[in-house]
Amino acid sequence: MSAPDVALAPEIVIGCDWSGRVDLAGQRRHIVAATWHADRVRVENGRTRDEVADWLIALAAKYPALVVGFDFCFSFPAWFVQETGATTAPDFWAQVAEHGESWLSRGSEDRRFWGKPHKRPAEFSGEHIHRMLRATDIDCKLAAHIPDQERALRVRGITPKSVFQIGGSGSVGTASLRGMAVLQRLHAAGFRVWPFDAPEPGRPLVVEMYTRLNTGPVHKSNSEARAAYLAKKRRANPAYATVSRAAITKAKESEDAFDALISCMVMAAHRDQFYSLPQPRDPKYRLEGWTWAADAVTACSTIPDRSRS
Repeated sequence: MSAPDVALAPEIVIGCDWSGRVDLAGQRRHIVAATWHADRVRVENGRTRDEVADWLIALAAKYPALVVGFDFCFSFPAWFVQETGATTAPDFWAQVAEHGESWLSRGSEDRRFWGKPHKRPAEFSGEHIHRMLRATDIDCKLAAHIPDQERALRVRGITPKSVFQIGGSGSVGTASLRGMAVLQRLHAAGFRVWPFDAPEPGRPLVVEMYTRLNTGPVHKSNSEARAAYLAKKRRANPAYATVSRAAITKAKESEDAFDALISCMVMAAHRDQFYSLPQPRDPKYRLEGWTWAADAVTACSTIPDRSRS
């Protein structure tokens, strides 16, 4: 990969595959970070969520030109954020710190947080299904470039996962709610969190990512499919020739490591864009968050405001 101007690109790029597991052993197993630095890549796990925050804060003190991608939602739909009384995403993270674990409780009276054994509530079904999604979930996480007049219908086909889903296959709510505590710590330590903060060259930056946009079509849960995908990448992409055999082996053996490695490589290939990321035209993104992707950001910056109330 060509090297962009170092003044305009992060020195270190980290793709972190996240976990909402409550047990420490589960966190250390399933949270995987892939780190790119000077064309060298390492893949490692073994840290809890709190330990990841400690590690990143210490790393940024040494290498402030650092960008981190996390694969969880950084906020909720704007109407819910406002319902809590928050006016900014950091305000909302404080609400999550106070109420998040009660929302995750299976005995919670707020059944808008759903998933096995609770079914999706009627409030988020049928013609109201869009209420459980953020703008970025609708407009950035579906890969096809669909004509504007069809955009409102996309959610009726392939439905991106809702941050309100806290149980069952593909649920993202648990990891997101528990990840926001890390965002709160990093933000307090001086990290910029996009799009709530404008990126600044030479300052640590955090972005939300969606690993499926980074990997593209692949049967990620199948080790043979992962191995074939990585072999093809090594043949076609010179950047993968610098990835160590140990990192490739970890990605073959673990879906978490695979997602972290591929995301890190995509971020590293486009690292010259991070300090010039745009501010969203739709003000709801400033409350809800905005998924970074190499192609999706450009596309999403032109999407008009839509009411989802």
